[in-house]
Amino acid sequence: MKIIFISTSVYIVYLMKFVQPICATYKKEADDKLPVLYLIVPCAVFAMIFIEFYEIQEYLWTFSIYLEAVAILPQLMVVHEYAKDQGGFVENLTSHYVFTLGGYRFMYILNWIYRVFTEKHYRSWYVWIAGLIQTIIYCDFFFYYLKALQTGTKTRLPF
Repeated sequence: MKIIFISTSVYIVYLMKFVQPICATYKKEADDKLPVLYLIVPCAVFAMIFIEFYEIQEYLWTFSIYLEAVAILPQLMVVHEYAKDQGGFVENLTSHYVFTLGGYRFMYILNWIYRVFTEKHYRSWYVWIAGLIQTIIYCDFFFYYLKALQTGTKTRLPF
């Protein structure tokens, strides 16, 4: 599964960067609202401080958990920026995509709750806190997405 995930991720990046007409829609100057170093450096520092035990593999895994929690921020900022140009409206495909990304994290939370009740000594505080932070980041978008779904309209974000 990991090979399929990595392969499709690399393919998507390739499409976005090099294949017409997809790559023509990318506007680096408009889309780079949050430099990635603003996310990577704090996550790297937190991974050094808040870690179960000090081994390189554990550090890299912990870093990836923290980075995954905030990786959606640049995407959400771009969605908000484009919505601002469209009177607050978000394209349906984009809103469904972002909701699905957040729904995946919500399923993780349900899995953790299930495992707490079915597995002895299952505790993973760092993962739970990072997952909770990621879910909280999505909550604003979820509210407007579900509101639009309920009224049968396009998702409209405040601007």
